[in-house]
Amino acid sequence: MARRAAVPYLAKTGTRGVAAMAETELEAEVEGVADPTLLRPAIHLDHCVIHVSDWKRAARFYGDVLGAEVIPFKRGYVFRFGGVQLNVHGPGQVGEPRAAEPVMPGNSDLCFRWSGPIEEALAHLAAQGVPVELGPVARNGAAGEGRSVYFRDPDGSLMEFISYEAAADAS
Repeated sequence: MARRAAVPYLAKTGTRGVAAMAETELEAEVEGVADPTLLRPAIHLDHCVIHVSDWKRAARFYGDVLGAEVIPFKRGYVFRFGGVQLNVHGPGQVGEPRAAEPVMPGNSDLCFRWSGPIEEALAHLAAQGVPVELGPVARNGAAGEGRSVYFRDPDGSLMEFISYEAAADAS
């Protein structure tokens, strides 16, 4: 008798590979699967790395402007956003292992989901004294069509807030 279990998986469709995989959950027949590539563990982003030139300035920006939980770690910090973390390299710290061409201050490009209308994100940035570089503009993100604003962190890395909510005055 085959066991049935709830298995998070990525559904592979055709020959398009990873680009065509959609995350979902289903009750799958675990034993006797003809093609084991049809069942794969769900993959989620855990963390990525940024590099900063000033620990305290970065902690203020990522905590106050982006709402990160700022966690002291070794000689610096990590910035946590719920279940996703930014590991931070900075002065006096060299992460190991590291990329063939390590990330440097000012060369990151990160998008954060804003949970309200984009106008609220604009007001928040203004209140924090952060200039908006572009937006609001229509963009396609992980959840589909949204509206984004772009700004920079203290080192010049490009930051983006994307909102999937309609403007408060839209009908």
